[in-house]
Amino acid sequence: MSRFIVFDSPFLLGFDETRSLIERVSRASDNYPPYNVEALSANHLRLTVAVAGFTPDTLRLSLQGPQLTLQAFKEPGKEPSETTPREFIHRGIAQRGFTRSFVVGEGFEVEGAVMEYGLLHIDLKRPHAPEDVRIIPIKTR
Repeated sequence: MSRFIVFDSPFLLGFDETRSLIERVSRASDNYPPYNVEALSANHLRLTVAVAGFTPDTLRLSLQGPQLTLQAFKEPGKEPSETTPREFIHRGIAQRGFTRSFVVGEGFEVEGAVMEYGLLHIDLKRPHAPEDVRIIPIKTR
């Protein structure tokens, strides 16, 4: 893997964690499951992940530092029994678990997650920061 030369600058100190986040994201090449990222406003993002065939019980959404991770597990015991064989002419719906990670930008908070019609909507909001102006007194000697 090529190194990110910009982070090797002597003027950028303490960016080791940022470099490792970029390298981790660049390694993720799997496109399953598909997802969308929408900007609902300047301070509100919605991440929508296609999770057809999964239930909330088989999904785990976690946030550790800036890393948001969605994991899906196959539900044990829910597969058709071997006594009723199924013949697929075409099988395009994946029946596998997955792990998909995203890096959440500074200042954004995960507000919640809602599942509907096979889509998991994860809302990320950045609280509106008041634009306080601080007046610094100027002293004389």
